[in-house]
Amino acid sequence: MNVISLSAGDLAIAASLILMLAALSLKLQLRVEKPILIAATRTVVQLMLIGWILTQLFANATFVLVATLSLIMVLAAGREVTVRQKQPLTGWWGFGIGASTMFLSCFTVTVLSLTTMVGVDPWYSPQYAIPLLGMLLGNTMTGIAIGMDRLVQGAVDNKMAIEQRLMLGETAAAAVKDLSREAIRSALIPMVNAMAAAGLVSLPGMMTGQILAGSAPIEAVKYQIMVMFLISSATGFGAMLSVQWTCKRLFDERQRLRLDRVRTAP
Repeated sequence: MNVISLSAGDLAIAASLILMLAALSLKLQLRVEKPILIAATRTVVQLMLIGWILTQLFANATFVLVATLSLIMVLAAGREVTVRQKQPLTGWWGFGIGASTMFLSCFTVTVLSLTTMVGVDPWYSPQYAIPLLGMLLGNTMTGIAIGMDRLVQGAVDNKMAIEQRLMLGETAAAAVKDLSREAIRSALIPMVNAMAAAGLVSLPGMMTGQILAGSAPIEAVKYQIMVMFLISSATGFGAMLSVQWTCKRLFDERQRLRLDRVRTAP
């Protein structure tokens, strides 16, 4: 593969575009220049760090090291799920539900793909395991955050209607059935749109990266199809689990709505 190396100057040109964007935000008083610069700085630091870690990991690939890095990625994604919600569950529940559902959905789908479709030996080879898991976590994280946020927000906005349905004898699951269905639907819309637009409107990231690295387009396409199906299924399973578990947390053992378990928005 003929990979064109990028110099520090090349990256500086790309960075100048971010600086221009921040400057325009300041001039237009959009008040997003600080988040833009912080996010850009985090991108550089985090990617450089993971690049160094992966270099060391590729040279010393062991199951323990791969599993440790994977667990760190899941925990970080669990935190991001909580941060992205307007009114998350109190305590560790938002983090716990997000992290555990991503662990179950993403790890299951990743291991399945590595042991069957990709068929790499050993199956935990970091060259395949870490990128696949990262792509699944990044997209599933967004879907789970949207699903949990929509459900909790819906419960807060429709408190009176839910309590009236409970008073009429409905179970907790029945009282929020419509809200749960809409929350899951909202969580899946981004992935449905991504699949529908792939190849026609956009060239997905993995496919683009492989083509830039010199892979045959048809091989890049096959990998991208596999990855998009894996991401969509992991997002769907994760969203369904997280919404179901969040529903249970919103009610106590006596089927009462407990919005005191929701952190009030500032």
